[in-house]
Amino acid sequence: MSALLTLNDLTVRRGECPVVDRVSFAVQPGEIIGLLGPNGAGKTTLMRGALGLLAHEGHSSLTDLAPGPRARQAAFLPQEREIAWPMPAEDVVALGRMAHGGNRAGDQAAIERAIERMGLEVLRHRPATQLSGGEQARVLIARALAQESPVLIADEPTAGLDPAAQIAVMEVFARHAQEGGAVVASLHDLGLAARHCTRLIMLERGRVVADGTPQEVLTDANLARVFRIRAHIEWRADGPIFQALSVISP
Repeated sequence: MSALLTLNDLTVRRGECPVVDRVSFAVQPGEIIGLLGPNGAGKTTLMRGALGLLAHEGHSSLTDLAPGPRARQAAFLPQEREIAWPMPAEDVVALGRMAHGGNRAGDQAAIERAIERMGLEVLRHRPATQLSGGEQARVLIARALAQESPVLIADEPTAGLDPAAQIAVMEVFARHAQEGGAVVASLHDLGLAARHCTRLIMLERGRVVADGTPQEVLTDANLARVFRIRAHIEWRADGPIFQALSVISP
């Protein structure tokens, strides 16, 4: 099975300092990969470097592609959630089709699928600037879904969402993966990552320190080293239960 995204020794520097340091991994169809790490670990920089939005060393398979094909291969949901113009939410979602040239057969069907998946039917005609922050976040996720790119790269997609919306978003990501796509998402909620991701990649100071299943990555040693916390994880048949217990003093 061919990888949808491959990184080889990807390095992104700020001056002489590597913020992302020789990161290599491949993203396969069907995967939901959670990028984990404390603030400043390099998660956002890694995603932007992989997309070719930042100057980098090493190789990302996405940067082999011209901008149009690259946008059709990977959709990006950045952290920033601001919607500046009072356009209807449906029109914001429709912007995801620009990667395909716009006004093409199938565009409206893709827009409808994205609106349905994010539960935006009752909001579709409202000005996006009049929506709550969580509602705007769902509109922007729908815009990325409407792009219908195999790879969805999402930077903190569940930030600011209520618990039900967080679970709904991760279930939408699971459906995308089940249909042959893949998701790479940075997450701060380790419980959400443990329950919904098929694979976790943990970063510390720009380097990969663990890559594997949630059970392989969310170990006591890794949580202590990278996050400086003690936690309790119960791996149950109906899904893991994660609870952070205390901070480890320096």
